[in-house]
Amino acid sequence: MLKTFLITFSISSVLIGCNSPNTESNTSASTSSTKAAAVSTDGQSDPEVVAALEANFKASGYEQKILSAIPTKMEGMYWVTADGMPDFFSDKQGRYVVQGQIIEIGQAQPVDIRSDLVADIAKEELAAVDKDELIIYPAKGDTKAVVYAFTDADCPYCTKLHSEMADINAQGIEVRYLAWPRSEASIPKMNSIWCSEDRIAAMDKAKSGQALSAPTCDSPVQSHIELGRRLGVSGTPAIFTESGYQIGGYLPAKELAKAAIANQQ
Repeated sequence: MLKTFLITFSISSVLIGCNSPNTESNTSASTSSTKAAAVSTDGQSDPEVVAALEANFKASGYEQKILSAIPTKMEGMYWVTADGMPDFFSDKQGRYVVQGQIIEIGQAQPVDIRSDLVADIAKEELAAVDKDELIIYPAKGDTKAVVYAFTDADCPYCTKLHSEMADINAQGIEVRYLAWPRSEASIPKMNSIWCSEDRIAAMDKAKSGQALSAPTCDSPVQSHIELGRRLGVSGTPAIFTESGYQIGGYLPAKELAKAAIANQQ
């Protein structure tokens, strides 16, 4: 039955991890910042659709800035990024706001038609992060793939993932940590990690439940939070490949390595 199929597909998309207590607000905020990167994907933003959407919003009493409207694989359907509201789909005339997933069927696996567009945005944004802002656990031997992981020192699934770091690195996977505290209470601890002289040692201590002491500094934690929101992060760990695809949630080391290698650039 179609209903059963769609439910099964939705369940298979759920990522294992620690949800933010403010998931709803984080999701809404995920597109509140400018997404200029959205315009530089393979599909170019259609200025006519942008203008139509802004005009239709205005006719309905809203002054809404539309950042881009990129054509999708579905004929006549556009993926729209807007200032201060979640991304959505719309038609050529900009008359309809369609939120949620559109799933293409008829191939070996169902495909979310947003996936490539969203991945292009994530790829550019993650590549633009200065390496000095990241806490990097390098691969052992040849580097087969690189993953970015938004992490929280107080998340049990993040701790579980970190406990398998040696195994992950041994399989040729480099892990690049970004900070994503799920609550205000976790922000001081994450700042302490990023302000420590030895960030790796501080991360290891935090993941093992030890107390941290570090001077204050101009840490990148807040900018990482904002980046995660722009990329739709709502829980931790949130694991992305260099190609911009989110492959986890928590994954056991071997599964993470397999997914990272399969989805590398």
